[in-house]
Parts: sequence; structure tokens; C-alpha cells
Amino acid sequence: MRKGRTAGIPAWKRGLLVGLVGLAAVGAAAGIRDRQEERDRAMVMGDASGEETVSSSPDSQEESRETKKIALTFDDGPHPRYTEELLDGLAERKVKATFFLLGQNIEGREDIIRRIAEEGHLIGNHTYYHVDITRLTQREACQEILETSKKITAITGQPVEYIRPPFGNWDKELECEVMMLPIFWSVDTLDWTTRNADQIVQKVVTDIEENDIILMHDSYDSTVKAALRIIDLLQAEGYEFVTADELILE
Repeated sequence: MRKGRTAGIPAWKRGLLVGLVGLAAVGAAAGIRDRQEERDRAMVMGDASGEETVSSSPDSQEESRETKKIALTFDDGPHPRYTEELLDGLAERKVKATFFLLGQNIEGREDIIRRIAEEGHLIGNHTYYHVDITRLTQREACQEILETSKKITAITGQPVEYIRPPFGNWDKELECEVMMLPIFWSVDTLDWTTRNADQIVQKVVTDIEENDIILMHDSYDSTVKAALRIIDLLQAEGYEFVTADELILE
């Protein structure tokens, strides 16, 4: 059997050696603990001059704070007016969102779609005519989806990997045919029923939780106003807005 490094050393010497090592470890731990306590006090109280120490800078505190991620998603676009107004507000706030486009709304609005892609937002498929694909034959459903994706890719040069099935009705068998993942939602603003910005804002800020996916429609002035107010309010509470794929792939 292989002997350890202390083999051959008298027992009393080994005991003394172990004791010294133990005292050194205790002293080191105490020193680390004392330094940590000093840093903690400095972060709370600052130094005697009233100025904050380097460790208490806002940047370092911000970096250590974990953000709560949520996603804004918009269906039925692009709208010839309101989508661009929304994009202006998102750019001003440095927020990325997800847009599920209808094939029937693409023609004549190619510049808007190109802008959505160039500004870093995620573009998804919402079928061609906003149909319940579970009521179609598989061939009809695939045609609805693939034709829309074809038009989007022709504009952006990027493949379409995600779909928001209208009414949330999805046929899993289609995943093998169209090679896209469905993205649903956890907070439905019902913005198309109220068209009231105050009500939309109230519903979201009351119900929101981390990792929520918010359903909206970039087809109404009230939705644009509500979405930008929601961003301002929730960013102040520490929420970070991300594209929907970031949440479903985590």
C-alpha cells in the first residue's frame, strides 16, 4: 500500500503539524470573514467622509442584481401605421419584442417587416388568413403556414422558426411538416376587445410574473400606447423585456 506524505514522522510531530495547519486555516477564514464584513458595512454606510466606496457603486450593484425576464408579443401585423409607431417606441426604450405576422398583411408592407428584422425583433408566423388550423386538412394547414413563412423569408433573408397558431389551437403533427415551434402566451391583454389603454395597462401590471409571455396586437392605437406605458412601468420594477424564444428555450 502506498504511504502518505506524513509516513515516518513521529506521532507528536504529526499532531503538532496538524494543529498548526488548523490554526492557520481558522485564522485565514476569520480574516476573510472580517474583510467581507468590512465591505458589507462600507456598502451600506459609506466611508467616514460620506462618500460611497468603489464596491457600492450603482454599476456594481446593478450587475449583481438578477433581472426578471418577460416577453411582449404582437399578433396580426404588420399594420401600416401602428406597427411603425410601436417600433419607434421600442427603439427609444431599447426593448426587443416578438411579432407574429399574417401572410395577408405582408404585401405592400415589406419595408416595415424589414425594419422589424433589422432592429433585432423576432418574427414569427401567424398563418396566412388567421385561421384555426385544427379545422383544416393537414395539406391546407401546411399551405397556410408555409406560404406565410416563404413571404417573410423572401423579405428578411432569415428562416421562420416559430409560429403562434390563431386561437392557440395547434396540431402537434404539423411540427414535423413545417419544422416550427409554437409559442403561446400566459397573459392575454384582450386589447382587441377593450381598445382601452388604461385597462390594458392595469391588467398586465397586476397579473405579470417573471417569464410571462404577453399577448397583444399591433393593430390599435390603444395597444401601442399601453405597450409603451407597460414597458416604462415594469422596467422601473426591474423587469427585462426579451424576445419570446429566449423564454421558451431556457
